[in-house]
Amino acid sequence: MKIYIKTILKYSLVVCLFITSTSCEDYLDKDPDTNISADEAFKNFTNFQGFTEELYQCIPDFTNRYWTNSWNWGEDEIQSTARDFHFGVKIDNGDFWGWQDEHDGWGAGWMNASNANTSNDRFSKDLWKNGWYGIRKANIGLENLDNLTEATQEERDLIKGQLLFFRAWFHFQFIQYFGGLPYIDTVLPSDEPLRLPRLSYHECADKIGQDLRLAADLLPINWDKTTAGKRTLGKNALRINKIMALGYLGKNYLWAGSPLMNKESTGSESYNSNYCKKSAEAFGELLTIAESPESQYALLPFSEYSNNFFTTGSNWQMPGGTEAIFRGPYWGANGSNWGTSKQFQPAPVIADGDVKFLPTANYVDYYGMENGLPIKDITMADPESGYDPAYPWKGRDPRFYNDIVYDGVKCVQGSMPSTVSQDRYANLYTGGSYRNISTGSRTGYLLYKFIPITANKYDLGYDWGANLNIHLPWMRLADVYIMYAEAAAQASNSPTGKAISYSRTAVDAINVVRDRAGVGHVANKFLGSIDVFMDELRRERAVELAFERHRFNDLRRWLLLTKSPYTLKKSIEFDRVGEFNTEDPTLNRVANIQEEIILERNFSDKHYWLPLKNVDVNMYLEFPQNPGW
Repeated sequence: MKIYIKTILKYSLVVCLFITSTSCEDYLDKDPDTNISADEAFKNFTNFQGFTEELYQCIPDFTNRYWTNSWNWGEDEIQSTARDFHFGVKIDNGDFWGWQDEHDGWGAGWMNASNANTSNDRFSKDLWKNGWYGIRKANIGLENLDNLTEATQEERDLIKGQLLFFRAWFHFQFIQYFGGLPYIDTVLPSDEPLRLPRLSYHECADKIGQDLRLAADLLPINWDKTTAGKRTLGKNALRINKIMALGYLGKNYLWAGSPLMNKESTGSESYNSNYCKKSAEAFGELLTIAESPESQYALLPFSEYSNNFFTTGSNWQMPGGTEAIFRGPYWGANGSNWGTSKQFQPAPVIADGDVKFLPTANYVDYYGMENGLPIKDITMADPESGYDPAYPWKGRDPRFYNDIVYDGVKCVQGSMPSTVSQDRYANLYTGGSYRNISTGSRTGYLLYKFIPITANKYDLGYDWGANLNIHLPWMRLADVYIMYAEAAAQASNSPTGKAISYSRTAVDAINVVRDRAGVGHVANKFLGSIDVFMDELRRERAVELAFERHRFNDLRRWLLLTKSPYTLKKSIEFDRVGEFNTEDPTLNRVANIQEEIILERNFSDKHYWLPLKNVDVNMYLEFPQNPGW
């Protein structure tokens, strides 16, 4: 941190940022090596926006940072055993030092990279180094706003709003993992020792909230509808706007109101209703705009659900559609062809590679029934929900069929050698050909939420010609609905609580998300108390946002990371019975269904926060290490 918040003092004026499939050349028509005065660098919108664009280059692409990529660190996912260098494996072993580049011999992590910079190389993107760099750059920009003399008020607001957002966003990313830190809101001099103390989580969240509130007030809903934005019409999808600022304003306050963060600041392990109320109002303001005609945001129809995460056959179009709220740029879209697209299928049966990420059976259990009811016990029949353990894949939540490959699913669509034709269908029963702990499925399931069914070595759905682009958003609209529901419920201690700024109640917001997927509404039996409702809300969040990098932080902030059953990772074991149905695998009968524990994580309270770098905590006494590390 010392290097990245203290000694980085000089920046090139302009660094080219590619947005969606086109560049921002309109703003960047200058030689990046040109040395010019500060007055010249910041005097007009074109120059200042060119300076600001580099902040977008600081956003890591956790989906494509390395050849294979680990971003799900809760009880949701487990890795094959062939390799053990990814941070997810280290977390399973209690080694939270593994996020740091000095403990990452392969250089595979997206949180900290030894070669981090703001170039167009996806391998050079990380959160820690580029984040501190971005904070300092935002502060330099804010301190030079008075030099923006040749600009309209709209242009000044656009610049200031972006700078405030990024300063807040990087701080928020840091404190959610490490707890309260110094809030750097000035350009620190290089010739003075650092003495800024660590603030409490709430103190940091208050400062983040102030920056995001002002950013939201300054920024437009849609850049394309501004005079300045019309210069890059149709190329503004990633530029920071009011909706993004409101989204992170609400998330910042919800996190501050969550049990872990509230405990760090006040000692109480309950929700903080005041922060939850602030969160609900921010999300309510966002959702009111999103549901109005002036908004460019909307939930994608379920028939286009996969467009949230990947596109194929579309000239590497960036995924996200109308639902993605905050995304970073990508660098070399076809990069996901060679790594991420091959980390979910079993090898060698239908794909190559040895690093595989598998959904745990215990997590797949959260995908309940189409009627909206949960599965109480995967081994027991439930007349109320309609679940039948003899036909465990029948009548499930439609998102189950979208996200999960289960036994009998047709995985290879085209031709394949007759000698391996038995592998056309997913053999995920106990002892099946898709099951092996080294390079296949350890759990009895496969994760296909982020790849097309044709992504295999026979159909070649990940080949160059398929134009497959996998790029997950940091925030999407469905996430906002669910976060609003949590905030509104906790602010009022009721499932029917609501914000003043929005018409829907907490349970209404959950049902909006379920309606899109064709899932039954939250049953009345879950509306009797806040505790019962929260169980169902957490299950809905687990399903809708499954494997999108949220679960680890959710378990942490809910103070559930160290508690059973959230420490367990399981496989599903069963035998096929009777005739095998190739047309509809949900009709295949199974017997002897049970779950077996693969791994139990041995965590203590220290694991709720990641350890800071020793080189940083040794700089001065006011910057101590997190407890237990």
